[in-house]
This record gives sequence, structure tokens and C-alpha cells, in this order.
Amino acid sequence: MLGMFAFNMQGVEGSVYQMLNHGISTGSLFLIVGIIYERRHTRMIADFGGLSRVMPIYAAIFMIVTLSSIGLPGTNGFVGEFLILLGAFKARTLYGVLGATGVVLGAAYMLWMFQRVMFGEIKNPENLKLQDLNIREIAYMVPMIVMIFVMGIYPKLFFQKMDVTVEHFLKDVRTKYEATLDQTPSQAILANEFRLDQR
Repeated sequence: MLGMFAFNMQGVEGSVYQMLNHGISTGSLFLIVGIIYERRHTRMIADFGGLSRVMPIYAAIFMIVTLSSIGLPGTNGFVGEFLILLGAFKARTLYGVLGATGVVLGAAYMLWMFQRVMFGEIKNPENLKLQDLNIREIAYMVPMIVMIFVMGIYPKLFFQKMDVTVEHFLKDVRTKYEATLDQTPSQAILANEFRLDQR
């Protein structure tokens, strides 16, 4: 929403791109949680620890998705977050600073969560018996990992499709905004009511 309401090219394109990223990164996180829940039937972070020793493939995939979620350069999350923040700073510096602060705090939490689940000693004996990913689980995680890197390294494939649409959207918004500036408050209300009736 921050990028969308910046009402500039960078912010809006970053916002649209981040919606696509959200489907990949957050969808992958849900799959990862589902994998471990199927084995342990718990989602409590405190019930884990040291999983990278018994589930190295799972840990590697979890790490890639976590880095994608926090916006590491080279992953899909970086492109969207960078453009949103760029657009926000262009629109109003304060909103850019607040947005950047949220990114830093979110990254800190995600890395802390990953460290608690994947590293340290295995204190729960049930975690010693965990099986690493099977072929089926690897098969449905690999396309997600591929998309994380494709969207992070070749974003132009997606932006060239949305450039014209975003330009038209911004032009339309600016035109309507400028039209309302020339009207009195009562004229603006009547014009809005007319548009709603037309729909």
C-alpha cells in the first residue's frame, strides 16, 4: 500500500511486483511450515532447534525462502521492496524512513526465527528422528525456488508487461485529481456521485 499510494512509477510498479512476490515467498513459507507440521504436528518455534543437522535439504530451501522474504539482493523480494521504498522516498521522505524501518525489523525477526529453528543443539529427542525432504516435497519446492531467482535476477521480464498499464493508471489518477482541484467542494461531490451512478 505504501508503494501504491506514492503515486509514482517506482512505487506503483514496486507495489504490483511485491504482490507477485508475496504469492511466491509467502506461499513457499506456508509450504515449508506444512512440511514440518506434517512431521511434528506443532508450529511452536520452541519445539524445534538444530533441524539443519537432520534436515539439511529442508534447511537450505528454508534459508532461500527466508532470504527472499527479507529482500536479499538477487531474490524477488529485493526488487519489489527497493522500488517501493524508492517511490516512497520520492513522494515523502518520512514515509520512506518508516517503510525502511519496517523492512529492517521484519528482516531481524525472520533471521531470528530461522536461527532458533535451524541452529543450536537438538534438545527435543523427537527432532532427531525427523526425515529430510522426500522427492515429492522437493518437486513442489523447486519451482518456487526457481521463480524466486528468476524474478530477482530478471525483473525486466515482468516490468515490460506492466509499464504501459502503470503509466495509464498514473495518468488517469493525475487527470482526475487535477480536475477536482478546479472544482468547488460541492461540484466535486456531485461529480463523484455522477461517476458512481454511471457505474
